[in-house]
Amino acid sequence: MKIAILAAGPGIGLAAARRFGKEGFAVSLMARDHQRLATLSAHLRQEGIQASAHAGDVTDEPSLTRALNEIGPVDVLLYNGAGTAKSHTTVLEVTRQSAQDAFDGAVLGAVTAVRAVLPAMLERGSGTLLFTSGISAIHPLAFLGNIGIAVSGLRNYVLSLAEALAGRGVHVGHIPIAAAIAAGSPASPEAVADTHWSLHADRDRNEVILGDLATVQAAISRL
Repeated sequence: MKIAILAAGPGIGLAAARRFGKEGFAVSLMARDHQRLATLSAHLRQEGIQASAHAGDVTDEPSLTRALNEIGPVDVLLYNGAGTAKSHTTVLEVTRQSAQDAFDGAVLGAVTAVRAVLPAMLERGSGTLLFTSGISAIHPLAFLGNIGIAVSGLRNYVLSLAEALAGRGVHVGHIPIAAAIAAGSPASPEAVADTHWSLHADRDRNEVILGDLATVQAAISRL
């Protein structure tokens, strides 16, 4: 079994690699920084997990396609590209460029990745597509103007995929995060990884929110 983790880093990506690796998965990590990925995959191999590093940019279609072709067929795709925007602009400051910046990583990279791995999943009648985003995918937050536009689009795409693929052997899961990605948080990297594993293994839900929107809103109001 193989999982490809896209836009992998030392937080959620590494935690997910460990979680799936413990279940016997071979892990393929993909991100722009190949040197960092090589270090992460070396750590995983020291822990007894089969891991490889692949340079690829989710915002660049040729680069992403090349990396996915290098990885080859996968049983699970975990897409973490929603947070790759170079800048965050409030809703009153959103420009065409800032919206495009967020959309490239959150949506277009996801579409490219799915189109690369889904045909083989459908041919064998099994597979899992997993996605991570933020709470602005569900609830508008004005200070995350360009990000909210993008991740809400990602959520629409993901849940539409879930509907279209129902009964065809490919499960789709989405985690919107409504808490700090930090130790002790409901959305710690380990908690996110465990939830992704549950979405893959249990296949009984398409979306799990980690954290609490009311808590996020209260924290924002105190800023």
